[in-house]
Amino acid sequence: MNSGLNHRKKVFTILVVDGDEKEIKLLRSFCEDHGYETIVARNGHEAVEQTLQHLPDLILMDEMMPEMKGVEIAERLKSHELTAHIPVIILSAPGSSLDRSTGIARGVDDFLVRPIDSVEFILRVKNLLKLKECRDFLRQHKQILEEQVAAKIKAFEGAFERLEKVYRRIRTGYGETVYRLTLASEYKDEDSGAHIKRISLYTKVLASALGMSKEYIETIYYASPMHDIGKVGIPERVLLKKGGLTPEEWEVVKTHTTIGAKILRNSNSPYLKMAEEIALTHHEKWDGTGYPKGLKGENIPVSGRIMNIVDQYDALRSRRPYKPVMDHESVVNILTAGDVKSMPKHFDPQVFEAFMRSSEMFREIYETRRDDVG
Repeated sequence: MNSGLNHRKKVFTILVVDGDEKEIKLLRSFCEDHGYETIVARNGHEAVEQTLQHLPDLILMDEMMPEMKGVEIAERLKSHELTAHIPVIILSAPGSSLDRSTGIARGVDDFLVRPIDSVEFILRVKNLLKLKECRDFLRQHKQILEEQVAAKIKAFEGAFERLEKVYRRIRTGYGETVYRLTLASEYKDEDSGAHIKRISLYTKVLASALGMSKEYIETIYYASPMHDIGKVGIPERVLLKKGGLTPEEWEVVKTHTTIGAKILRNSNSPYLKMAEEIALTHHEKWDGTGYPKGLKGENIPVSGRIMNIVDQYDALRSRRPYKPVMDHESVVNILTAGDVKSMPKHFDPQVFEAFMRSSEMFREIYETRRDDVG
């Protein structure tokens, strides 16, 4: 039965390390009589060099070697990545003071006491050669597995990179579609394409300042431009009226929140789900005086709270039939101190604080993307 090891006939190589020529001759005779090849080293430094050069399958080494003791040589070889797996047998004289526990701790695999019994010698050599063969198999198998894993990882990385490119194209296409559809809906309103792009950037800045997740920031970036999409359902005579609105007309304008939510509802897209949420709640106020439901405090989704202050800022800065353009400082003063329509209590305090920390970025976004620029 195939155990997974290589069963082709292999000639094992044994390194004999001894300073005594008679002992070298005897050990080589034992080995070669059983079909093993031998190489020889006569001192510690030569033993290390021969091992690194030939990578033998087993090392037979005298305990008391010139220059370095056998245990010291074993320890040095076991510390080297190329030679750590090679078994070492220490040959010691009768009555040797060598502590076997210390020897094993320093890398020795087995011990033989001289005079050597040929039967015991061959049994120990065969056992260690089998151990070496198993170690070699495991090392080779580990290397193969590592190469296969590396290849798989590389393939997965390539696949993920391709998927990421596809995702980026889809996301870009989605953003462009949202922009164009939202722009089309706002032909009935005074808002412009620059306004839509500013809204995306404002909400991204504010969500980042609030410490929201990367996924949330991306979602609100694409969802927020659809906040007023419900205005497509508001009659032009009301939406574009130059003068003040009657109470009845104002109630009609308010319905753009629920109309927008109906247009966007029941989607599986996270962007459209948040867009529905924003469309419905971006006129709700922290103190409960907003519309359409009069939600208060934490009952208002965070996206709606963010959009509330973003929409207020951009509307105050932009030209309308009933008002001129306002500078950044004037708008911040109104949002901070309040006026007839806007009061600080309308905003989530944490969102307002994040806005104040980021207000210079709001200024930059507006100034670089004004309606009359580009």
